[in-house]
Amino acid sequence: LVTGGSRGIGAAIAKELADQGADVALSYAASADKAEAVAKELKSKGVRAAAFKADQADAKQVEDLVRKVAKEFGRLDILVNNAGMFAGGAVNDVADRAAFERLFAVNVGGVSAAVRSAVNYMREGGRIITIGSVAGEMSPVPGFADYSATKAAVAAYTRGWARDLGPKAITVNNVQPGPIDTDMAPKDGPVADLLKAGTALGRYGKPEEVAAAVAFLASPAAAYITGASLNVDGGFGA
Repeated sequence: LVTGGSRGIGAAIAKELADQGADVALSYAASADKAEAVAKELKSKGVRAAAFKADQADAKQVEDLVRKVAKEFGRLDILVNNAGMFAGGAVNDVADRAAFERLFAVNVGGVSAAVRSAVNYMREGGRIITIGSVAGEMSPVPGFADYSATKAAVAAYTRGWARDLGPKAITVNNVQPGPIDTDMAPKDGPVADLLKAGTALGRYGKPEEVAAAVAFLASPAAAYITGASLNVDGGFGA
């Protein structure tokens, strides 16, 4: 299950996992046409695929999503918490309370709800991978504090959940992208030059480069990696 799999990093992850032979369920909040198009492409690779609508800010919808996926596919081996959003502003700005609450509901509450539900269906050797952000360790520009706090929270959850689920041989890891070229954060956006200059490699990353890290952590080769945060950021945090 890849949450937020209709576009960008989520779609790239879904495609990479399908290329590795996994059947893939993906969720979406609003982009039904895009989600169905991704599912159709996945099926063309010879795997089972389906798209499910769920608002990641609603814990009940997230729990129902996991239950439906486990029922339809008969099992749940890999959960990728990719769905997320950005909202921010400087601490002295007039706060948009609704945006603030939804930010935490999606980026933290939705991840927590998905994991707590998924572990009821996962067998020994399951994989839980969250897409955090290098911003969880730093705030690259002013106005990132709230977003950074949500990504720091999932990194902390990752470490704790790894301890909780270790006895079941379920690994829990956190992939932290830096500047990645997506619709939400294009490489020609208003702060793109600043972010690109902050990387050691001097460029934006590609969604497929994040997907490759996720596929590795989902594979048997990563069975002894848990509780880790892996930066895929071109050296942004170096």
